[in-house]
Amino acid sequence: MANPPTPPAPARDYPVQPVPFTAVRVTGGFWHARQEVNRTVTVPFALQQCEDTGRLRNFDRAAETMRRRAAGEPGFQQRPATIYPFDDSDVYKVIEGAAYALSLRPDPALDRQLDACIARVAAAQEPDGYLYTFRTMHPDAPAHEWVDPQRWLLDPLLSHELYNLGHLYEAGVAHFQATGKRPLLDVCQRSAELLWRDFGGRSRRLAPGHQVIELGLAKLYRVTGDARWLELARIFLEARGPGGPVYSQQHQRVEEQTEAVGHAVRANYQYAGMADVAALSGDARLVRTLRALWDNAAGRKLALTGGVGALGHGEAYGADYELPNDAYNETCAAIALMMWNHRMFLLTGEAHYMDVLERTCFNGFISGAALTGDRFFYPNPLEYDGAATFNHGYAGRAPWFGCACCPPNLVRTTAAITGYFYAVRDQSLYVNCFAASEGVVPVAGGEVTVRQETDYPWSGRVRLTVSPAAPTSLTLRVRIPGWVRGRPVPSELYGYDEATPAAWSLRVGGQAVAAPLEQGYAVLTRVWRAGDVVELDLPMPVRTVHASPHVAALAGRVALERGPVVYCVEGQDSPVAPGDLTLSPRAEVTAVAQAGLLGGVTTLAVTDGPATAFTAVPYYAWNNRGLAPMAVWLKRGT
Repeated sequence: MANPPTPPAPARDYPVQPVPFTAVRVTGGFWHARQEVNRTVTVPFALQQCEDTGRLRNFDRAAETMRRRAAGEPGFQQRPATIYPFDDSDVYKVIEGAAYALSLRPDPALDRQLDACIARVAAAQEPDGYLYTFRTMHPDAPAHEWVDPQRWLLDPLLSHELYNLGHLYEAGVAHFQATGKRPLLDVCQRSAELLWRDFGGRSRRLAPGHQVIELGLAKLYRVTGDARWLELARIFLEARGPGGPVYSQQHQRVEEQTEAVGHAVRANYQYAGMADVAALSGDARLVRTLRALWDNAAGRKLALTGGVGALGHGEAYGADYELPNDAYNETCAAIALMMWNHRMFLLTGEAHYMDVLERTCFNGFISGAALTGDRFFYPNPLEYDGAATFNHGYAGRAPWFGCACCPPNLVRTTAAITGYFYAVRDQSLYVNCFAASEGVVPVAGGEVTVRQETDYPWSGRVRLTVSPAAPTSLTLRVRIPGWVRGRPVPSELYGYDEATPAAWSLRVGGQAVAAPLEQGYAVLTRVWRAGDVVELDLPMPVRTVHASPHVAALAGRVALERGPVVYCVEGQDSPVAPGDLTLSPRAEVTAVAQAGLLGGVTTLAVTDGPATAFTAVPYYAWNNRGLAPMAVWLKRGT
C-alpha cells in the first residue's frame, strides 16, 4: 500500500499532540487479545452484517435509481432495504474500523473487500456531491417520515443527512491514511464542496440534529489542509440555539452551555467537536465552556463504570446525581465520552481526563462487546434480573440491531485504542496508558522507541524501556492514576471507604526515584539513553466504593474495584440474587488470577461471615456465561 502524502500542519492545534495509533502496536496481554478478536471476528462479522441487513444494498439501489432515470425511466425509484435514514453511517463506521485494522496489519483480502464497498458507496453519490441513499433511491417523495422533499430541511430534527456525512468523512480519512488510496476521500471532498456551496459563508443557518459532522470536517481539514472544512465545523456549531430542543443540545448557543443534557451520544460528539474547533482555531471561550460541561458530566452524571446517559427515554443525560442501577449507558455514549476526554487532555495536559477515559475504557466501553466478538450490548446497566429483554429486545447481548450504531463504533474504537497510549509536548513524552506494547514516538527533535512489559490491568507493575536514537534530554511524564492515589474519580461523586493512597513507586535503572507529581503525572527529566528502564509499581488493593449522598439510588450500597476494573456479581457466582447480597466492612476479599475464566481475568473471592461467600468478576465480562442476574452495587452491611 502506498503511503499518503503528509498534509500541511494546521496553523494552530492541540498543545499536546497524540501519538497516532499506527505508531504503537500491542505485543501481548489484555489489548492484544481484544484487538485480535476485533480484527479476526468483529471486522468481518460487521462487514457481513452490512451486506446481510441491506445497508450496502441501499447504496446499490441509489446508484441504480440514478442510472435508470438517466437512461430514460424518469419515474423509477426504490424503497430502502433498511429501517432508518442513518443506516448509511453504519457502513462508513465499519469501513473506518476495517481501515484501522489494515493500518495495523496488511490484509490483501480485506483491502480488496473495502475497495469493493467503497465503489458501491461512490456509485450512490449524486453528480453535485450529495450522498444520502434514502433520498436518492426514492427521490419523488420521502421514503421515510424523517426525510423532507427538500435537502437538509429536517436535519435539525431526524433526517441525519449531516450525521451520515460526518461518519463518511471519518471513514474517508481513515482509508486514505491506511492505504494511500483516494476514491473514498474524493467522495468526501465532493460532498464537502456541496456543503460549502450550501452553508459556507453562513449563507444558511442550520444546526445538525445529530452531531458528528463537526468531527468529520475537522479530520478532513487535517488531511487536506483546506481551511473551509474547519470553517464549516465552526458554522455548524454556531448554528445551535437559542430556544431549540434540549434533546439535541439546540437549547443554547454552544458557548453558553454549561450542563451536559439531552441525548448523550449527540452531546459527547458535540463536546469533542467543540474541542477540535477550539484547538484548531484558538477559541478560548470554547475551552472555558468545555471545562464547565466536563465538570458537570464527570462530577454529577458519570456511572461508576464510566458510562453516561442514564435515561433510556431519549438515551439521555439525567438530572444531576440521577444515576439509577438500571441506567441506560449506551455503548456509543461511552465511546464518545472517551473521545471527549482525550481531547480535554490534549487541550490541558491534565491527567484526570485520562483517568476518566481509562475508567470508561476498562468498564463501560468494552462491556459493549462479548468476548467472542460477535454479540453486543447497546445499553450497559449496572443491575440485571437475568430475564428482561433490556437490550433492544434481547435478553443478553445481541448479534446486531435494527439501530446498529454501537457495533461499528466498537469496531473502530478497539482497532485504534493505542492512539490513547502516548502524547508529546515540546520536550515531554506523556505515558497515559499501560499495556504490553511497543511504539515509536517523535519527541525532542528525534524518535524514541518505548516498549512496555506489563500484565495491566491485572497487575500494576509496568516496565518501560526508553530507547532514543541518540542520547536525548527529555521529560517523561508517567500518569499515576487517581485510583492508586485514593480517588476513583476526580470529583466527590464516588469515594473509597478506605481512601489512603497506595504506595506507588518508580525506579530508573534499578534505583528508586522520588519523582515530583505534576497534573497527575510523575515527572522524570534526564538525559535518556537507549535501553534505559523505568519500573513503575502501582499497587492494586481491592477498594470498596461508595457514592455521594446526593445519589439517592445508591444510598446504602457499595461496589468493588481493583485497579481500573469495576467488579460485579453474577448469579452463577452467588448463593442469592446479586442485588440482595450484603457486603459488610468485615468481609474478606481476595484477588484470584484465573487464566481459564472469561479469557483470563482476576476475580475477587469474597467471604463475609460463616454463611456468605461469593465471587465477583470484572463488569466488562458479564453475560459471557449465559443469562443470569447481575449487580455492581451491593447492599452495605454492618
